[in-house]
Amino acid sequence: MAEAEEEKETVEAPEKPEEKEEAEEAEREREREEEVEEEIVEERIYTIPLRRAWISPRKKRTPRAVRIVKSFIQRHMKPEAIVVSNEVNERLWNRGIEKPPRKIRVRASKDKEGTVTLHLAEGD
Repeated sequence: MAEAEEEKETVEAPEKPEEKEEAEEAEREREREEEVEEEIVEERIYTIPLRRAWISPRKKRTPRAVRIVKSFIQRHMKPEAIVVSNEVNERLWNRGIEKPPRKIRVRASKDKEGTVTLHLAEGD
């Protein structure tokens, strides 16, 4: 009977380290998720009117629309720096330099360093 108990112990021993490894990996994943959640301090969705860009001459409208977006976010979120994502930039420049959109919906997320990143709002 002693031999049978030893065999059971040897069989159980390899399973425990695997379970520990899985538990450690799960804890690491939870920590990573918490870090990601902690990085985003504030997140807002804005509809930014760009009608004032249309006052400009044709060849200066979209560059002015980009400046309007940045100044709007500066005024409303008080960031240290602003990062405009590629998708927002492409939406502004989609119809060229002469015809920017009349308004744009963006999701602005502020991290703990104070940097605000702009993305297109969901569904746009």
